[in-house]
Amino acid sequence: MVIKYAELETVCGVTSRLPDNPDLEIAFAGKSNVGKSSLINGLLNRKALARTSSQPGKTQTINFYRVNDAFYFVDLPGYGYAKVSVKEREKWGKMIERYLHTSKKLILVFLLIDIRHEPSANDKLMYDWIVHNGFQPVIIATKSDKIKRSQLQKQIKLIRTKLEMESENPIFPYSALSKQGRDAILDYIESALQMAEG
Repeated sequence: MVIKYAELETVCGVTSRLPDNPDLEIAFAGKSNVGKSSLINGLLNRKALARTSSQPGKTQTINFYRVNDAFYFVDLPGYGYAKVSVKEREKWGKMIERYLHTSKKLILVFLLIDIRHEPSANDKLMYDWIVHNGFQPVIIATKSDKIKRSQLQKQIKLIRTKLEMESENPIFPYSALSKQGRDAILDYIESALQMAEG
């Protein structure tokens, strides 16, 4: 898949109405600081369309990026950031839940996990929650350049085991630096879009 065009089209806060988009949506969920903005920028081949920040918990809105005038990337708020008040975190949780429940166009949810660590309790909760909402999350294991190549399979197995994933569900290692995994993820998205469009 070649990305020719991408723009931030809609930003939804806690009280905003979610857009009734005409085209299919692909959502990205993940812990604060897992590299979600870097991944979205990398996939879209843009330097700073999704705002990256060294300060976790920056994405506090649901951001809809229109891609190739054909579909949307949906950036969900990062979860599990300790410095944010419990009340604030609950609000974000409700936002994500409302989106998963009400979007008529959502076909695929990517869940990002830092490949260097075993999935946290929050990661497992989010994984189970996405499943509970009727989606089979696809894992992107970020920061793959930060581990030795020899550790890759071991860490992927650890993620699969901790999340209690089905063996046939894919895990894509991704590096924001080298763009390792970019083509495989875009191919997967392209296939999902084609299947959904029937």
